[in-house]
Amino acid sequence: MKEGLSTREAYGRALVRLGRENKNIVALDADLAKSTMTKLFADEFPDRFFDCGVAEQNMIGIAAGLALCGKIAFASSFAVFVPGRCYDQLRMAVAYSGANVKIASSHAGLTVGADGASHQAIEDVGLARSLPGFSIIVPADEVAAAWATRVAASTFGPFYLRLGRPKSPIVYEESQTFELGKAVLLREGRDATVVANGRMVIEALQAADLCAQEGIAVRVLDLHTVEPIDRESLVAAARDTGAVVVAEEHLLEGGTGAGVAQVMAEEYPVPMEFVAIRRVFGQSGDPNDLLRRYKLTAKDIYEAVKRAVARKK
Repeated sequence: MKEGLSTREAYGRALVRLGRENKNIVALDADLAKSTMTKLFADEFPDRFFDCGVAEQNMIGIAAGLALCGKIAFASSFAVFVPGRCYDQLRMAVAYSGANVKIASSHAGLTVGADGASHQAIEDVGLARSLPGFSIIVPADEVAAAWATRVAASTFGPFYLRLGRPKSPIVYEESQTFELGKAVLLREGRDATVVANGRMVIEALQAADLCAQEGIAVRVLDLHTVEPIDRESLVAAARDTGAVVVAEEHLLEGGTGAGVAQVMAEEYPVPMEFVAIRRVFGQSGDPNDLLRRYKLTAKDIYEAVKRAVARKK
């Protein structure tokens, strides 16, 4: 497993490249530019960078105002603060008005590690999913994060990019192509499908290897775009494999699994299992230890696949 850039660092570098191409791109931060990597943009384009201080609600209002004046506004902070601390502003100033604001929040999920529960955003995707009109992307690695930044810049409307703090294992070659709202088929299989995004994609691939040792052929889908969700690929996977497991570094309630389950219920019900955080907050610890503690590893996905396959019979 080769380690690459963190998705937050890939975002920061991509934003600088986009800033060179388009003078309408502006960046905002809430006193965390070194951590969200928007400092890279600030260093090169100081006149197009706005540090709003520890005032996330104000940052969202300013971003919406800039967007409504024709700018492409990228607003960044930690995911626990945006959307957590400024949901009302996101709802009214951005979602309701359809403003061209891109929220790029870093330090999402348990893998923030030692910062503990106060800084581990485990409900942010659920909050973003509840906002009409938002596109939501959870990139698996640096290649996907760079694409997510570019597609957000080139697609009008509100976006939420969920980014991580630690270095991310490499999943994709630089030549990989992505499409907004279209899952990436990473592995074919006939017995079950694992749907994952973000940090859980590499775990899903490793789980597929474990399953293969027992003769279970697992399809793996990277559902990088949570909204708009890829109904076509999900229904095809359910029809072809007859069982679905969803793996996410997020609370079970309201996240990617909830969206996938809704599609299955409406279109093609099959046995489903969920690898997610179960109604608890995180705690301080090493990121990999936390994934094991909260049952978010390849082994946990492997066991979920076996349960789902058994239910087919």
